[in-house]
Amino acid sequence: MIPAIVKLIKTGTTRSMQKYVKQLLAIFLLLLISACGNRPEELEGKTVFRYNESAGITSLDPAFARNQANIWAVNQMFNGLVQLDSNLLVQPCIAKSWEVSEDGMIYTFTLRNDVYFHDNVCFAEGMGRKVTSEDVVYSLQRLTDPTIASPGAWALSSVSENAGKPDISAPNDSIVVIKMKYPFPPFPGLLGMQYCSVVPREAVEYYGENFRNSPVGTGPFYFKMWKEGVKLVLLRNDNYFEYNGADRLPYLDAVAVSFIIDKQTAFLEFVKGNLDFISGLDASYKDELLTASGMLNPKYNEKIKMHSQPYLNTEYLGFIYDSLNSLINTSALKDVNVRKAINMGFDRKKMIRYLRNNIGEPGTKGMIPAGMPGYNHYKNYGYDYNPSEARRLLAKAGFPDGKGMGPVVLSTNASYLDICQFIQSELSKIGIELKIDVSPPATLKENIAQSRIPFFRGSWIADYPDAENYLSLFYSGNFTPQGPNYTLYNNPAFDRLFLEASSITHDSLRFEAYTRLDSIIMQDAPVVVLFYDRVLRFTRSGISGLGSNPMNLLVLKHVKKG
Repeated sequence: MIPAIVKLIKTGTTRSMQKYVKQLLAIFLLLLISACGNRPEELEGKTVFRYNESAGITSLDPAFARNQANIWAVNQMFNGLVQLDSNLLVQPCIAKSWEVSEDGMIYTFTLRNDVYFHDNVCFAEGMGRKVTSEDVVYSLQRLTDPTIASPGAWALSSVSENAGKPDISAPNDSIVVIKMKYPFPPFPGLLGMQYCSVVPREAVEYYGENFRNSPVGTGPFYFKMWKEGVKLVLLRNDNYFEYNGADRLPYLDAVAVSFIIDKQTAFLEFVKGNLDFISGLDASYKDELLTASGMLNPKYNEKIKMHSQPYLNTEYLGFIYDSLNSLINTSALKDVNVRKAINMGFDRKKMIRYLRNNIGEPGTKGMIPAGMPGYNHYKNYGYDYNPSEARRLLAKAGFPDGKGMGPVVLSTNASYLDICQFIQSELSKIGIELKIDVSPPATLKENIAQSRIPFFRGSWIADYPDAENYLSLFYSGNFTPQGPNYTLYNNPAFDRLFLEASSITHDSLRFEAYTRLDSIIMQDAPVVVLFYDRVLRFTRSGISGLGSNPMNLLVLKHVKKG
């Protein structure tokens, strides 16, 4: 049946017919998902929290928790030495306490003695054993193992080396010592990243490459099953070490994740009560769910709760910066004047008002988002709408009114097609011909990570609560594929100041350096900042305890479902 539907989509004579048939395919796939075990036997009669992941999950191994879809799932099954609370303050987790030497060069962590790995066949008699400091050493050093090729290897770039590995040691079963190359004040927060989760050597060795789909951690939920693209099921860890007062966490019996690609279909499932939670805003349902001013549609007041707050997420367009790169060396995009013209060629305020229902803040002040320590509300760099200056810059680059420039291709996914089409229309008014290439989210992410496309829509959600995280996208030591420098930006002056700033222990002085670094980026224009996002969460009325945080991390251990 599916091949027949796909054939109809390709051969439909009208757009309306194609749209109708696509809707039929979405409904058929939804029914197929239900038939393939939408409610495994383990979930019958249980309290199950259900959410959808339209972008798909590529790995459940923390070493590959590089995007939100992976991070959300990993966060339910694993813990690190520390964790961030709803205010992004560093709190104990597997480590009950820690000390920092006066010079900031040595961190000493003391572990809890009641943390156990999930029961699994990889352990003797299938019983999960107690976590020791050796597990922490193994897990963190594994991140930098070249045979693993973790995209999170950069997280330990500030740690010194010993015998070719990060200098992390275990003097005894409950103490972990980490030695630094230089003082790095954000380091404890960085250890709260899901990359730094603690994993057991036995499981990694037992499952090998299949550890990605057979994860074993210490988290509030343990892995039950994952049928890729269909369903992920996690069950309550009855031996979890954290409590809320006298109550052992978590409260839920299970978590079930579906993978409905079409966001409008997922929204309809949420409205019907088949999903408990959705996050973010999509063009397919924004006007149904929100008023023009960004408030919840009154007709949903009794069924749905909405929560919104500043989100440490900068949405942007990125250019490959290296002018010698084969993707860019014959393109007009290698000229900084063209990149600046694109920055000035569209109205961000209008974009937010009409396409985002006023959810978000126009990105006119650099890469560091509002709400992040180091964000300067009074900074005077960045770009705003200025079509006359954009035309002047195009002429300066040798392309008056865009003549001789040729088309520019922007790669995106379907969720941002409306924004890209808006920019396309606006840029056409100053003579820039923009073509849009739409790819599936997973394909786009991989192409960006591998620097395979010259101009792309991207976003950066803070991994840890320090502006250094955003600036690290432009440090030449973080080139892809292991690092986050997707634009291949390279500026020696920026690199020098970046390394200096990272070791400044006085917060206000470090924030001043961050502002200077942000201004250098804007001057070279390897990116077009679109907007600073807001966390937008919708839950069914029976859900409580979900909360929110500026990094939009999904934390389910406190959730109750009435």
